[in-house]
Order: sequence, then structure tokens, then C-alpha cells
Amino acid sequence: MMHTPRLTIKEVPWSNPVGADLRAAQQAELDARFGTAGHEPGPAPSAADMAVFLVAYEKSSGQPLGCGGLRRLDEATAEIKRVYVVPYARGSGVSAAILAALEAKALAAGYVELRAEAGSVQADGRRFYERGGYLPVPNFGPYEGVEGSRCYAKVIAAAVPG
Repeated sequence: MMHTPRLTIKEVPWSNPVGADLRAAQQAELDARFGTAGHEPGPAPSAADMAVFLVAYEKSSGQPLGCGGLRRLDEATAEIKRVYVVPYARGSGVSAAILAALEAKALAAGYVELRAEAGSVQADGRRFYERGGYLPVPNFGPYEGVEGSRCYAKVIAAAVPG
């Protein structure tokens, strides 16, 4: 059993080179899993629509271990995007720590619900969201009608009557 690394999770700009490297590694892995580079329905996340982007570092070495972000869907809802953990750190709690940090950032920003999607070759992603308390929901936005795509949602705050 791998020990849980001590982490420092930092919010960084979308353009941060460490974050960009982690996202590139994630996309290369997904390209290999799907057998194609055209596996993401809809527009890819960008600096313009990402409300938050986090990088998790191993506290003692400073080694980047993973990342994740929030894309704003509307005033009350954000989508979790680009959650990735380097292969040698998987199973050590890094992804759960990133998810908890994203939920805390979303709550602080006033979001009520978080959504996520996992594709047909991402059984690990599906288990990750289900373990995190996310429930299956009908596919939303660019995932509507996409075969093999599964969407999830979790209410993180009570809606405040306006």
C-alpha cells in the first residue's frame, strides 16, 4: 500500500507551465485509451472559461503530482475538468485531495452544484466520482447523445432563495 503523500495544493493560472504539462500528459493518456485525439465533445477548456485550476505538489520534494479545474457553466454550476494524477502517485489519495480542494473552491465561489463527465474508457474516472458522492445524471451540454459518456453531479451547497 502506497503512503498518502503530504500535499500542497496551489491555485495557478491556466497558463501555468506545470499545469500545462500535467494537462498534456492527461490528454496523451486519454488519446492512447480512446485510440484517437478527437475524444472530447465540445470545446476544450480554456483560460477564458476555467474559474479555478489547481496543481497538487508533494510537500517535501515539490514534485507536481496532479491537477484539476472548474469550468463555469452558469452562476450556480461548475464542471470539473482535467483531473489528473501522475501514474506513480495513483491510489495514494492525491485525486481525492484535489477533488476536495475543488469542492472547497467551488463552495467559496458560490457554486451550488458541481458536474463531471467520464468517457467510455474511463471506468476509473466513473469510480472516482461515485466514491466522491457524485450521482449519475442525464448527459448535459456537449455530452448529450454521446455514446459511452456518463455524467455526474453533486450538490455542494443549499440554494439560497433569491
